Amino acid sequence: MAQFDDPQTSATRRKLTTIFAADVQGYSRLMEHDEEGTLATLKQYRDAMARLIGSHGGRVVNTWGDGVLAEFPSVVEAVRAAVDVQNDLAEHNAGRSTDTRMLFRIGINLGDVIVEGDDIYGDGVNIAARLQTQATPGGIVISNTVYDQVRNKVPVGFEFLGNLSVKNIEEGVPSYAIRVGEQTAEAPARPAFGRTAMSDTPSTPQNKPVGRPSPVPVLEAMTSKGTASLLVTAAILVAINLLSWGGEFWAKWPLLALAFIGGLNCVRKGQLGDRGIATIAVIGLGIVVINLFTWQGEFWAKWPLLGFAIAAAIRWLSRSRTGNDPAR
Repeated sequence: MAQFDDPQTSATRRKLTTIFAADVQGYSRLMEHDEEGTLATLKQYRDAMARLIGSHGGRVVNTWGDGVLAEFPSVVEAVRAAVDVQNDLAEHNAGRSTDTRMLFRIGINLGDVIVEGDDIYGDGVNIAARLQTQATPGGIVISNTVYDQVRNKVPVGFEFLGNLSVKNIEEGVPSYAIRVGEQTAEAPARPAFGRTAMSDTPSTPQNKPVGRPSPVPVLEAMTSKGTASLLVTAAILVAINLLSWGGEFWAKWPLLALAFIGGLNCVRKGQLGDRGIATIAVIGLGIVVINLFTWQGEFWAKWPLLGFAIAAAIRWLSRSRTGNDPAR
């Protein structure tokens, strides 16, 4: 007696693959500003992205609205494709005004998916889409499953973002942002969109390639607008204190507060390494300064510093145990 397979069952299977999800940041705003121009730019960028995905061995699974869903058999090639896409789009956007730039956010996950025909479904896809929403405009966020595969194979920097809450994933998904910085000799620009070389145009804040983190992040922080404002405020306070001198340098307290704010701002931007340990270090340094400002012959700050040191050690060990690189 002949047996026939259930068409629904035979057409559905599972596989492990690398999922690449991307969409445009502020797409509705761009459409309101110039509908026809935005659609033309989206088509141009998405066609170019599809060609680049194909050149890295991937395939575009689906497009919807302003989104792109692709898959790759290689985790490394998926990340390389994402880096090339963001580098090249940065070049294209550099010639546009700020309010017309089209910036994609990309999320990448390695996971098990359900395959039906040419489409893929399941938690593996949902995680990639969720990671994409956490990326900065022009940025890339990857899951820990991707990070474990590429950390020593792709010359880029990573920033641990913590556990990302994802529907149907109770414990959350550890995620990493690929840092945006200058290309280095170890990370030569890869051909993008069919060209043989990247543009020789120097990088600008709006045209900055994805690669290793800048070797002087603290120096960059000192030149940011927020830090510059803090420095100007500090200078004004010192000038007022000196001009109204009454025998006391009272400006030390607001200066300490400004320094604390500046330190926490650097921590928030990930410019001092691990955010948890950097926060502990900034608070600990502030307590030491307070102890010195109110010195009465006793270094009482040693006790809270001991507690902070224990907390930092626990943070370091927990990251190492879960496979997160504490040095990143």
